[in-house]
Amino acid sequence: MTVSADRWQARAAMCELLALSFRYPEDRVLADAIASGEWGEAADEIAGALGISWSVAAAPGTAEAAALDDPAELQKSLRTEATRLFVGAPEAAASPYEGVWRAHAEGVQPLLFVNPHSMAVERFCKACGLGRPEGTNEPLDAVWTELELMEYLALRAAADALDAEGAADVAAGGDGAPTEAEAAEYREIGDEIDEFDTDEGPEPGDVVASADLPGGSPAAAWDEFVADHARVWMGRFAEGVQEASRVPFYRTAANLLAAFIG
Repeated sequence: MTVSADRWQARAAMCELLALSFRYPEDRVLADAIASGEWGEAADEIAGALGISWSVAAAPGTAEAAALDDPAELQKSLRTEATRLFVGAPEAAASPYEGVWRAHAEGVQPLLFVNPHSMAVERFCKACGLGRPEGTNEPLDAVWTELELMEYLALRAAADALDAEGAADVAAGGDGAPTEAEAAEYREIGDEIDEFDTDEGPEPGDVVASADLPGGSPAAAWDEFVADHARVWMGRFAEGVQEASRVPFYRTAANLLAAFIG
């Protein structure tokens, strides 16, 4: 089934929102978005565009979260809870790493970095021209990093879908020229793709050609990664966060992740 550029963009937006939701909140971007209602509005809009039966008003934790409307206090709460959930001492309440969840499922000792699933994710990222962000030293199978990879693939697929739509127009007798709105959309997608440049290629700014991505296209790479990784463990991670979180927002975000991954 052919997926439209608009749907790929909606998938990318969902991945971006969810990555922001689970990444450690170093600054107040997430707290401000939650307190202002922007996070909930974006979640509802994107879920609607994807046809997901989900709304922030009906999600667990929303009613309690509404009482936390001071961004500064919310920021403190998010940072404390993110540490407890995703870092932990001595153990995270809900590990954010694929390798840990899959090790538990397989009945083996979980090891960061040097487990087959984490290493497979790292190989997949490299095959897509992506690597570990500069200044970081954490496994690439963190939930937020995997979501960012999925965001990148969805953006690449959206760009290819726009190209295909132009080619179809030419085949139908048109000139293939984009409308002003389509041109602006293409520029926006291109700018977002450029943000993922990690200088992993031979030269800064190099992008792996679509045909050289895993499976031979961004869409195929998305399908492969979701089937082999995201869908295998993110549902259980989301369930774990909903059970363990003491901060309402994380229960809401985990509920959205579960609805998105399916």
